[in-house]
Amino acid sequence: MTIVGLKSAAFGIALAMSFSAPAIAAEPDGPAELVTRSEAVRVSVQDQVGAVTMKDAAEQIALAEYYSVPDRKLLWVGDKGLNARGKAVLQEISKADDYGLRAAAYKLPNLSGFDASAPDAIAKLADAELKISAAVIEYARDARGGRIKPQSLSESLDPDMYLPDPAEVIGFIAIRSDPAAYLRSFQPTHPQFEALRQELIAERGGGVAPKPVSNKPEDVVIPAGPTLKLGVKHGQVALLRKRLDTPVKEGADEYVFDKDLHQAVIAFQRRQGGKTDGMVGSGTRRMLNGDAPTPVLSGQKKIDLLLVNMERYRWLPQDMSDFYVKVNIPEFKVRVFKDDKSIHETRVIVGKTHTQTPVFSDEMEEVVFRPNWFVPNSIKQNEIAPYLRRGGGFFSSGWDTSVLRRQGLRIRGANGRDIDPDRIDWSRNDIRRYELYQPPGPRNVLGLVKFRFPNTHDVYLHDTTQKNLFSNSVRAFSHGCVRVQNPDRLATVLLGHDQDWTAARVTSAMQHGTDANKIFIKNRIPVYLTYFTAVVGEDGEMKQYKDLYGHDRRMVAVLKGRPVPAGLPDNVTVSRKPTERRSSRRSRRADNNPFAGIFDF
Repeated sequence: MTIVGLKSAAFGIALAMSFSAPAIAAEPDGPAELVTRSEAVRVSVQDQVGAVTMKDAAEQIALAEYYSVPDRKLLWVGDKGLNARGKAVLQEISKADDYGLRAAAYKLPNLSGFDASAPDAIAKLADAELKISAAVIEYARDARGGRIKPQSLSESLDPDMYLPDPAEVIGFIAIRSDPAAYLRSFQPTHPQFEALRQELIAERGGGVAPKPVSNKPEDVVIPAGPTLKLGVKHGQVALLRKRLDTPVKEGADEYVFDKDLHQAVIAFQRRQGGKTDGMVGSGTRRMLNGDAPTPVLSGQKKIDLLLVNMERYRWLPQDMSDFYVKVNIPEFKVRVFKDDKSIHETRVIVGKTHTQTPVFSDEMEEVVFRPNWFVPNSIKQNEIAPYLRRGGGFFSSGWDTSVLRRQGLRIRGANGRDIDPDRIDWSRNDIRRYELYQPPGPRNVLGLVKFRFPNTHDVYLHDTTQKNLFSNSVRAFSHGCVRVQNPDRLATVLLGHDQDWTAARVTSAMQHGTDANKIFIKNRIPVYLTYFTAVVGEDGEMKQYKDLYGHDRRMVAVLKGRPVPAGLPDNVTVSRKPTERRSSRRSRRADNNPFAGIFDF
């Protein structure tokens, strides 16, 4: 018999003596009863703890070990039912739905009408004590991010999970004067989480007044139409004025494209990295409308949207650092935050649906100016090898290595020296054994700078030669890496913060500096690649973004206990024949980089 079993047996004998017949005192002033009601409850808790079933073995062990300690004080119940601490914790857990959880998921006791004199009173109190402690441990896990295992839904979902230690949860809450506040502290503290939470409460009928319709310039959409340029009179000119916040001068015609509006268009094009011709054609229209969100849902669909996005905040640490980089994949944006305020933002290009940008976090270690591009194995095997095989045929043998020379690709051997690709027997050698790289230069697919945060996904931020793609509203063109618009500004913000670099110094390093110039970050900068499809703006208005990779639908299904829907985008590299090039000839001509057009890196 275990120590706990022996103690239970001993207490059981004493319990029977104390409740079945008056105790015979050994001395005239002996106690009226040998076991108090609290001690009896504690013994019953020890007897029942092994029967408690929890989702996680570590949680079950933590619960059993906590109550196995002799003379352990009861946390939630007293002689007459729930104590004040127990009532406070039950009330907090009952509000779980307001935080995107489900109060019904926790097996809570019901002691309404509790009769302390009933024969089963001791067992009921013990049951209540254990159920509340188990619910506390499970609630802390769920609040911090344990309801969904992201990696089980998609290989693209790989966030670091910050789950609490169950033994620490039960140990710490036992000594806290306000256990409800301690339990609440496991909920995300990010301002966006709270904003989404308020939206959830309102959508469920919380009585919050509806927000006014947005009248912000960036929400104005310019429809398809003729080219708007200096001197043109058209109804859309008035919309353009509103979009660029350029009011008409007194006495002038708001429908005439004047010099002030012309300068405003040029300034906008310059900020977006586009052609600064001052005219609004299809390309500039896309840039003007590019960040317009999709219409926001209502009812249960909006509730589902809010729940999955609130869940994603549980995948982030409570303290994201006082300076960090955050990419929001569905929004196609990267932002730099300092003291929880965005100090820089710009557009990005993310992975295609079959080569998705993963959701994870790491730390930026270096900024590399004029980088080499080292070709990943997936691209070597699936996209370069088929070009090499073009040299073979039904009546001939051999390999065609001209594609490597045309794209400026080199092969480096184990001794660090370049190898002539024509001297390799490609019929006997796997291309993945060799290091293929593209040296710095105007055709390098990484452009003039990359931002490295080493990770198992081999994903990073970088410049690109395909700058024309930033004008698209949906910018999913890469193999998984994140291409940054105006990367010189991002480099200036990051290195300016870390090492006091100026914009001029960054420009010099990019345009005239040493090749493969690595600038190591002195104080590593956290980088978060996230997937938020619902965002509440500073004005309190919620924006919704397209579920690019189907992660919303996966998460909604799991949260509702349903199978993951079929037909969602899979993150797999698709092998294509050389003739199946996705990029148009026009885009390849536009950036004079056929390599980027072929491989869409």
